[in-house]
Amino acid sequence: MAKKDFYGILGVPEKATGEDIKKQYRRLAKQYHPDANKNDPKAAERFKEISEAYQVLGDEKKRKQYDEMRRLGAFDSFTRGGARGGGAPGAGARGGQPGAGGAPGGTGNYRYEEFDIGGLGGLGDLFGSIFGGNKGQKPSGPEQGQSVETTLEIPFRVAVTGGKVPIELEVNEECGACSGSGAAKGAKVQTCAECGGRGAISFGQGGFAVNRPCPACLGKGSVASQKCDTCGGAGEQRVKRKVNIAVPTGVETGAKIRLKGQGGRGQRGGPPGDVVLTFQVKDDPDWERDGLDLIVRKPVNIAQATLGSKVSVETLDEKKVTIRIPPGTPSGKRFRVREQGIAKDGKHGDLLVEIAVTVPEKLTGEQERLMKSFAQSVGMEY
Repeated sequence: MAKKDFYGILGVPEKATGEDIKKQYRRLAKQYHPDANKNDPKAAERFKEISEAYQVLGDEKKRKQYDEMRRLGAFDSFTRGGARGGGAPGAGARGGQPGAGGAPGGTGNYRYEEFDIGGLGGLGDLFGSIFGGNKGQKPSGPEQGQSVETTLEIPFRVAVTGGKVPIELEVNEECGACSGSGAAKGAKVQTCAECGGRGAISFGQGGFAVNRPCPACLGKGSVASQKCDTCGGAGEQRVKRKVNIAVPTGVETGAKIRLKGQGGRGQRGGPPGDVVLTFQVKDDPDWERDGLDLIVRKPVNIAQATLGSKVSVETLDEKKVTIRIPPGTPSGKRFRVREQGIAKDGKHGDLLVEIAVTVPEKLTGEQERLMKSFAQSVGMEY
């Protein structure tokens, strides 16, 4: 089981505020985004690590659970191998009272089986079985479908103005051919001889009996004389589903939405799972944002900047506004156009026009003569 130091991956201290974590994630995501590192295959893996870390540390509940696991030494114990006598942190000998009071020094109602995040190798399942959880036991009633967490990249303009973005999700759904039984039509279904119908088997783990799903029946507690050809006996299939996502106005990188009932189909009459989306806003070559304010760069020539001029800029909704820049305007100077920024929650940001003075690469003979004349008039040597 790999040890994951999410604080180290993001490069933030353990006492970092949620806002600090968000800012660091945005900085790293921009630096290692695959679109900006097309010739660096390692950047995609680094981007994946960063996103995984933020999915935990950027969520208050998951971060609290993660911190508790670190405090109890859960990651270190199982990375080193509990079978050498360490076992689970704070656990007593077999036959004690698993699950009743949690690990010494921990909260009494802490449930390891709830700690379910991507990339940790089934840590919640393992701790749930050690401390008396019901993971791995044969399900007998309705079961909620699979919930899916994924990152959705959206264009800058869609993030600012809102809209709909299509996305294709992969979820596990109950096999329609066998209705989840895993058996071919007409096949006999018998109690699994390996687990005795429990759907789980036990094995030793550092002095503890650990329950894991039975490999013979895949946790169902029964086996068929002939497997379903469609799902290979698994009782479920990996399917792709297209969903149109409504993007809220002014959404930022790291923001999440939950789509109720859009995940995997429930089994045995259970409700469908959910889809949790984390937004990743793409950079735009023309626009930036600062909170609810929008920033756009407006190129002007030397004459315009020196003498002053009227310039037109296009707003995000493709309307034109005209502003006057005074004589002697330097490059980088910003001008504010009120209420032409992002509208969100009854508030309206502004449009900040940043002047960029451009220098001509080539002059005509007349332009060069006039420029030299100007240089001489101000005592400039060239």
